[in-house]
Amino acid sequence: MNKSDVLKYLKDISEEVKDLSLKVWNNPETSGNEKEAANLYREILKNYGFKIKEVDEMEHALIGEYGSGSPVIAVLGEYDALPGLSQNLDTKFNPVQEGAPGHGCGHNLLGSAALGGVLAIKKYLEETKKSGTIRFYGSPEEETLIGKVKMIKTGAFEGCDLALSWHPMNANVAIESTFLSNNSIKFKFHGISAHAAASPESGRSALDAVELMNVGANYLREHIIDSARVHYTITNAGGAPNIVPKEAESWYFVRAPHRKDVDDITERLVKIAQGAAMMTETTVEYEVLGGCYEMLGNKVLFDLTHKNMVEIGSPEYTEEELQFAKTIQESLEPKLVEAEVKKFVRSGSEKTYLYEGVVEKEKSDSVQITGSSDSGDVSWIMPMNLFLTATWPLGVPAHSWQATSSSGSSIGIKGMLYAAEIFSGMMYDLLNDPKLVEEAKAEFNKKTENNKYVSPLR
Repeated sequence: MNKSDVLKYLKDISEEVKDLSLKVWNNPETSGNEKEAANLYREILKNYGFKIKEVDEMEHALIGEYGSGSPVIAVLGEYDALPGLSQNLDTKFNPVQEGAPGHGCGHNLLGSAALGGVLAIKKYLEETKKSGTIRFYGSPEEETLIGKVKMIKTGAFEGCDLALSWHPMNANVAIESTFLSNNSIKFKFHGISAHAAASPESGRSALDAVELMNVGANYLREHIIDSARVHYTITNAGGAPNIVPKEAESWYFVRAPHRKDVDDITERLVKIAQGAAMMTETTVEYEVLGGCYEMLGNKVLFDLTHKNMVEIGSPEYTEEELQFAKTIQESLEPKLVEAEVKKFVRSGSEKTYLYEGVVEKEKSDSVQITGSSDSGDVSWIMPMNLFLTATWPLGVPAHSWQATSSSGSSIGIKGMLYAAEIFSGMMYDLLNDPKLVEEAKAEFNKKTENNKYVSPLR
C-alpha cells in the first residue's frame, strides 16, 4: 500500500468524514459544552478499532490511539463553536437562531480533517503491519485558549514524538511559526456601597476603579512593543446608578509574539490595577483564567508540509461555488477584500473569489495569524507543524457569519478534505522515513534547550 493507495482510501471514506463535519456544523457547541461533538468522534474512532483514552477532569476531551511502536504521531482536532455566530448556509446574514452559536472559526472542518487523516493512516498501518502509532486528540475549549493547555497539564501528550495541525482559512499555505502568546485575566474590584446622592462620601466605587484601570491600560499601550495587543471588556459595571457600585469587574486579554513579552506586560497591567484600587480606596484581586504560547516553528515539518501540499494539489471549484464565493464577498467591505485579493492573487487573474494553488514557501511568512491558539503550547513540548487551507472566500474574516456559512458549504468541505489528504501524506512520509522524525526532534531540542515550556496555568 503506497501513498496513492492511502489517498484513494481516504476518498472512499470521504462521505463519512463529510457527514461528521456537517453534523458538528449543524449542532454547534461552545467551549466546554462539546458533548455531542466529542461523542460523535468517540463513536467513529471506536467503530474503526481505535483505543479510546479519556482525559482526567475533561469530559469532552479524548484520545483515539491505533498502532504500536515508534514514531508516535499526534494529530490535533477541535470542535468547539463560537457564541453569537449562528448562521444558515446562505450568502446573506441569516441566523438559524438569533444569538445562538455557530462555527465561525471552522472547527467543524478542523476536527473532521484530522480524523479523516488518522482513519486513512490506520488503514495503512493495518495493511502493512508497519511500526508506528497514531493518536487523534479531540481537544475541546480551544476558543477559550485553554483546552490543550489543560491537556498538557494532565500529561495527555506524554509519549508523543511530534504533532500535526491545521486551520481553516482563506489560502493554502504551510506556516513555519505564528500565533500570539496570550494571557486571559479577570480583575475584580471591591468597594463600599452607598446612596449615590444622599451620602456619596460614604461610598467607594468599584466601577471608578475599573474605569481608572482601563484609562491606565490605554496609556500603557504607548509603552509596549508594537506587535503586542491589550484588549478588554467590562463584565460587571454595578447595578442601579443611584447606588455606588460595590463590585465591578473587567476582563483583559494580553497578546504578544513571545511568552516573555506577555508575562512582562501582564505584570505592568497588574500594577495599574493596584494603582486604580489605591486611587479609589477599593481593593482588587485578579485571576489568570488561562494563557497560551506562540507557535514554535519547525523547519523540517514546515518543508514536509509544503511538499505534501504541492504533491497532492489544491481543490478546483465549480461555477456554482465561485458564484457563492462572489456573493459572500459582496457582503464584505470592498477595501478589505481588495487587500486580500492583491495579497494572494496574481495581477490580471480573473479568479479573485477563492484561492487556488499553494503559496510559495518563500512567501509563506507574509501570511500572518495575529490571533492566539492553545496549539502553540503543544509546539513547545514536541515538534509541531501548521498549515491552512482555503475553506472561505478571499476577504472573509474568521469569527464572522460569512465564515460560519462557508464552513458549512461545499467550499469548506473541499478545503477540509484537502487538509485530510495533507495529513495522510505527511504521516505516510514520517512513518516511512525515520530520519525526518529524528531531524524534527533534533531541531526542537536545540530550540528549547535553554527555553523550556512552563505552563501558563499556575
